[in-house]
Amino acid sequence: MPTAIKVEGLGKRFLLGQTFENTLSSRMGDLLRGRGLRRSAAPPADFWALRDVSFDIAQGEAVGIIGGNGAGKSTLLKILSRITPPTLGRASVRGRLSSLLEVGTGFHPELTGRENVFLNGAILGMRKAEVERKFDEIVAFSGVEKFIDTPVKRYSSGMYVRLAFAVAAHLEPDVLIIDEVLAVGDADFQKRCLGKMNDVASEGRTVIFVSHNMAAVQKLCSKAIWMQGGRVASTGETSSVIGDYLASSSQPLDHDSPRTPGCIYAHELEEDSSSDAYVTSLHLSDLDGRPLDEAATFAPLRFRMSFYVKREFRSFSAVLQVNTADGVPLLLTSTTPDQQQAFSVKPGHYTVDCDFSQFPLAAGEYVLGLGLAIPGTEYVWRNDAACRLHVAPRDVFASGLPPASNRYLVATPHAWSAPHRNSSALQDSPIA
Repeated sequence: MPTAIKVEGLGKRFLLGQTFENTLSSRMGDLLRGRGLRRSAAPPADFWALRDVSFDIAQGEAVGIIGGNGAGKSTLLKILSRITPPTLGRASVRGRLSSLLEVGTGFHPELTGRENVFLNGAILGMRKAEVERKFDEIVAFSGVEKFIDTPVKRYSSGMYVRLAFAVAAHLEPDVLIIDEVLAVGDADFQKRCLGKMNDVASEGRTVIFVSHNMAAVQKLCSKAIWMQGGRVASTGETSSVIGDYLASSSQPLDHDSPRTPGCIYAHELEEDSSSDAYVTSLHLSDLDGRPLDEAATFAPLRFRMSFYVKREFRSFSAVLQVNTADGVPLLLTSTTPDQQQAFSVKPGHYTVDCDFSQFPLAAGEYVLGLGLAIPGTEYVWRNDAACRLHVAPRDVFASGLPPASNRYLVATPHAWSAPHRNSSALQDSPIA
């Protein structure tokens, strides 16, 4: 197969701490604030987001790029998409490329959805007739028919990403690049997106998929690249690379920023501009509120989720999902299990508790998904290796051994009767 993407000795350097600006606007701002030119107290330091990255991707391959936050994945995609130039090396892409790296990539907020579809087609080098031929299919897939003639600045983040993905995937690019942006969509839309990317790959076009959802990468991609510290740590068959990545992160999570006791997730920013609602923290405790840093099988457990909403919603719910380390969902619970009891919220900070009298998972490492659902509009989801749950071993059956997670993942209280002999020959006979 011919090579679709070739990366050779790629490096990208940024300067940290450089705040000196010598433009007219920055000078005027400094003078108005009574300061001279802005200079940092210390000289800027080099930061290499990518260093000596090399790999080839064949035409028609579906390749997953995995790695922790700050590994260099997004910087690599921006270089491949020609958004930013490399400092060293070169990256060549053969054919027409379409990328979706963040909500609203390539969209003009003042233009309508319809106008942005044609604008994106023109950016991809497509003729108007080609876009018109695909237009109805794009709109139907996105599900924003009623709002297609509305300026996209009025779209929710979920609507934005649905239309952006539909455009990126349906305008027949030779290379399709998709970042973790799909996490903004709801579960049904994510499933359709994965199906569409699989169709694109089966048609002989190249797909690069960046995600923290290892199950999705495993399902879609035949090859994976593991990025770590701006370098390629491993490349090859998907299951093998994912195994290497998960093995490297099997130790208990060491958060970079300070955490209060029992806190296993804390939002790094005061405000998330990409959504009207977001989770701010998740704490573990027992049912009396005493902080816990880990769970235990059959032990009582409380998840306390805090979140912030920017505007009023009449129908709102919080969702908690527990996945295996490779992204397979094991447990999903919501404040509205029947979708009939969603609560209303006004702008502000909120806290909600989810209590387990006996937590059912066996010992091991799990990844938590934290969701905020706004029925009919958007589904804000946080689901990556930064939000991990450790379940400690515990002898729950008084057998001398804890439930073994290599044999099963879910434990439940139960009891077996003593064996007794059946009283009739009919009962002794096997059932036909």
